[in-house]
Amino acid sequence: MEYKYHLSESEMPRFFYNIVADMPNKPMPPLHPGTREPITPDLLEPLFPRDLILQEVSTERYIEIPEEVRKIYAQWRPTPLFRARNLEKLIDTPARIFYKYEGVSPAGSHKPNTAVAQAFYNKVSGVKGIATETGAGQWGTALAFGCQLFGLDCEVYMVRVSYDQKPYRKVMMNTFGAQVYPSPSDRTEFGRKMLKKDPGSSGSLGIAISEAIEKAAADPKTHYALGSVLNHVLLHQTIIGQESLLQMEKAGHMPDIVVAPFGGGSNFAGIAFPFLHLNFTKNQNIRCIAVEPTSCPKLTRGSFKYDFGDTAGMTPLLPMFTLGHDFMPSAIHAGGLRYHGAGVIVSQLLKDQLIEAVAQNQERCFSAGMDFIRSEGIIPAPEATHAIATVIDEAIQCREEGTPKNILFNLCGHGYFDMGAYADYMAGKLKDAPADEDAIRKSLKTLDALQPPAR
Repeated sequence: MEYKYHLSESEMPRFFYNIVADMPNKPMPPLHPGTREPITPDLLEPLFPRDLILQEVSTERYIEIPEEVRKIYAQWRPTPLFRARNLEKLIDTPARIFYKYEGVSPAGSHKPNTAVAQAFYNKVSGVKGIATETGAGQWGTALAFGCQLFGLDCEVYMVRVSYDQKPYRKVMMNTFGAQVYPSPSDRTEFGRKMLKKDPGSSGSLGIAISEAIEKAAADPKTHYALGSVLNHVLLHQTIIGQESLLQMEKAGHMPDIVVAPFGGGSNFAGIAFPFLHLNFTKNQNIRCIAVEPTSCPKLTRGSFKYDFGDTAGMTPLLPMFTLGHDFMPSAIHAGGLRYHGAGVIVSQLLKDQLIEAVAQNQERCFSAGMDFIRSEGIIPAPEATHAIATVIDEAIQCREEGTPKNILFNLCGHGYFDMGAYADYMAGKLKDAPADEDAIRKSLKTLDALQPPAR
């Protein structure tokens, strides 16, 4: 079909792209919460295998993808790129809209790109299991899949609201052999503390991260894995953008605008970083837009500060755009975007005004998702509808200006486990839940004591 652009298996990238090598300003270092001094890699060894720690701090431009990982990727990669001609017709735009479809993976999203790699590196390091968190369930499903491939135990702490909203995500993780628990849970000291404070807590990614870290730290045979935010996670996802670049070249239309949903950064980084490489090294001017929910607007309403990556304060202090690690987002259906902070690399890029950020509300996103379903025939995950809403906004602006721009977005996963959310939307039950300004201000105020002294 003329609107589908294929790559052969031989064209699948052999290296991960590390944007740190090309950034005008390198990211600020993570700090030890006690000393406020930069942490050393050895402090991460109880939680992560050494190979991933080295990737976390690397400034090398390219890091080779292990052949065993590439062989597994070949089950579904390269993923297809489509041109959304029917959506273009629906909104009567001169823009050309393209989407990279990551929903064809075994887990139904982009998350296996890092889950398989992390499981591989953990396996060769000799650990027996991995503990993790998950929001909407895509990451937990992907890691359960990766652990199953390499014979590792997998323990998942799933944010309570998504655990209740998406029961079949839990079942899918179970089919891959993972144990799944709603967070906050009674299995950890911090979980019990949160339940005592609020027995009906809807949970958050920050709380679930704390529980998973606590479990991993207590068992020398168990490591921790994160599905977004950290540098090595963003690195693994750049296979998406590298493939997209080749496919857009085949289509004959390099993008003017690249769009992706934003929770912690892996989705956005995966597709945008290889195009930012062109901006940095080839003097291109490709706009890269990260789209977050108005209920958790760390990029558009947060502050650039040092903060913990989890609610309990077990992680190093990270320089990020954040709403504060105590911030509790509303219980929207896009559970993968309910995270208080942004990855360090993405935060530095936004601080330097090298990328853009916008926020979309829940009703607008589902409306855009319905337009996409009825024109393109794929049901997107609620997270992906945030990108679709912004793509439609940009395409309408192209119509009003009479400019035929090329717009590329990452359709990061399918929504076939999210039909309850679409049912709620069609029944008029979904409500917008923008973040409360007083709650943001109160949460950010607690960060003042965490900042390093001025030098």
